[in-house]
Amino acid sequence: MSKIATITLNTAYDLVGRLKRIELGEVNTVETLGLFPAGKGINVAKVLKDLGLDVAVGGFLGEDNQGDFVQLFQQLNLEDKFQRVAGKTRINVKITETEADVTDLNFLGYQISPQDWQQFTQQSLAYAKQFDIVAVCGSLPRGVTPEQFSAWLKALAENGVKVVLDSSNAALTAGLMANPWLVKPNHRELEAWVGYKLNSLSEIVEAAKQLKSQGIANVIISMGAEGSLWLSDDAIIQAQPPKCENVVSTVGAGDSMVAGLIYGLSQGLSQQQTLAFASAVSAFAVSQSNVGIPDRSQLNPILAKVNINIIEG
Repeated sequence: MSKIATITLNTAYDLVGRLKRIELGEVNTVETLGLFPAGKGINVAKVLKDLGLDVAVGGFLGEDNQGDFVQLFQQLNLEDKFQRVAGKTRINVKITETEADVTDLNFLGYQISPQDWQQFTQQSLAYAKQFDIVAVCGSLPRGVTPEQFSAWLKALAENGVKVVLDSSNAALTAGLMANPWLVKPNHRELEAWVGYKLNSLSEIVEAAKQLKSQGIANVIISMGAEGSLWLSDDAIIQAQPPKCENVVSTVGAGDSMVAGLIYGLSQGLSQQQTLAFASAVSAFAVSQSNVGIPDRSQLNPILAKVNINIIEG
């Protein structure tokens, strides 16, 4: 069985809520959907665990408010490789507007000292070798520079680790320079990387080819309602999931997709089967407030409606 680890450098509690429309400068009453110990890598691990895989979780956790995280790891039987640091893990507020997108208010959390980072890099480079796939997810905490992050990812790759990178902004830009094994930027992030607007599928494909050509084996672009693209060494394919009628919250949909991709790759599914499965897992995620798959049979009707188009290959 494949061994999977996820690493979340900037963990967070997600306070998730929903309202019709945010009125700026006004008092807004928000329906509370929950307060969840989270962070992108932890979300990925939760979904993988629901799919029956053994997962280890690592990164940084604030010492002062780690209780709910520890409880979650024990409850889900996740192997805890987190390094505790001084301070608190932050709270991120995620508001789903029923008439618009999710608005994220991401607060700053703990500060990573040079000693913390040195200890983390040594330990993670040692334990990562035990795993078939290591997913590095989310943003950089205070105290970790993009240059340090890129150097660490390069060291992981040099150790033969298959790194899946799912990040954004400075962490994504720095991470792409380390040529991970698989990356999953969205349409907007690809535009930021390439430096101009991408107005059609063919333009997105060309930009993704540029990214792949620098030495990344698998480039997956998520495009919201337009589905996703996967450029591998063998083919370029597009998946289009069915339209979700009952959107509760899109929080964790991207993390769920990463989990679906890792699951398919770890089980030896084909590229088409893997992207179809990951698309179904992501589409299912938006129908609930928390991340996870309580009943796997719920994926089947969605999976049956995912369309796969072969663009090249």
